Amino acid sequence: MDSSAAAVAAVLNRLTAAWNAGNGPAYGAEFTADATYITYVGTLYIGGTEIGTAHQALFESFLKGTRLASEIVDIRFTGPDTAVVITRGDVHKGRRPGRLHKIQTYTLVRQETGDWKVAAFQNTKHKALMEAISFKARPATRPAA
Repeated sequence: MDSSAAAVAAVLNRLTAAWNAGNGPAYGAEFTADATYITYVGTLYIGGTEIGTAHQALFESFLKGTRLASEIVDIRFTGPDTAVVITRGDVHKGRRPGRLHKIQTYTLVRQETGDWKVAAFQNTKHKALMEAISFKARPATRPAA
């Protein structure tokens, strides 16, 4: 992994650490001031501050004691200062799930300081049954990957 890819991966590792610590401000600090964050239920947050504040409220209620599991599927640089990252992830309590049920897209940008921040995030819950039905009904919809 080259230094840019390692720096991008480090941002995702810090996001996971902040989530696991229940630290909303640290979570929000990894996003740009104008970042967009779309949850799998369709909620849109704008900006690192709002993302951090909302997550702190979640960490103190619905997501209390949860942990974030995440695996990088792909890091693709679309320019010297922009990266698109695809991950699989899930939220859990206790043991890490064997299968991660969400697919996320992160767009990261390099700041003037050289640090990378998340400018956009989108989360989708993978619905394997619906996907299988779709592929059976219309095989041409099956992706190559």
